Amino acid sequence: MSSIKFELEAEVRADIGKGASRRLRNTNKVPAVVYGAGQGPISLTLDHNKVVHALSNEAFYSHILILKVGKTSEKVILKDVQRDPSRPRVHHLDFLRVRADQKLTMHVPLHFEGDEKAEGVKEGGVVYHAMNDIEISCLPADLPEFLVIDTSKLKLDETLHLSDIKLPKGVELTALSHGVEGHDLPVVSIHKPRMVEDEVAIIAEEEGTEAAEAAAPSDANEEGKKD
Repeated sequence: MSSIKFELEAEVRADIGKGASRRLRNTNKVPAVVYGAGQGPISLTLDHNKVVHALSNEAFYSHILILKVGKTSEKVILKDVQRDPSRPRVHHLDFLRVRADQKLTMHVPLHFEGDEKAEGVKEGGVVYHAMNDIEISCLPADLPEFLVIDTSKLKLDETLHLSDIKLPKGVELTALSHGVEGHDLPVVSIHKPRMVEDEVAIIAEEEGTEAAEAAAPSDANEEGKKD
């Protein structure tokens, strides 16, 4: 686990509903809710600027967070972020309480290392990332900040799949929880640049058309045969 710590201060709000949430946003506040761990949900209010600052850090999405409400603090994870579709504004946050003895299911980012040095790149290939994050299951103490994918040994036209990911102790991929067959999706691969392949296909098509036209009799010749 990373040594980075995130703390958020929140206040309990009694005024709920769409109208109340709209009024909060007009005062630069973000409505939120925290739930889980056998306790009832609590409606909260957070400072919008502090929330935006926290969300700008990739690690915020895959960390155990400390949520301070008055004099109490509890450990949570971020489960959902609702954003304004037309403006850089956060509409709502969902937090889930965590317990040390209960497994979490959440997405963590993938960090690709070795792309530039990959064997397939040296052969003229391009690295294609099929995923940027992945869903895992683990206890809170085992939650990784990210997973590292080493592509340095990947050759041209080779693909790394979910089953090829080296996982930290105690971490499982939810996609493979029911077995590999039918669920072992591609994560990263190296192939010849698509643009080059498209250009080759176009040239081949044009050459084929020209050859066909050269082999076909002209209208003049056809007319001469008819006479």
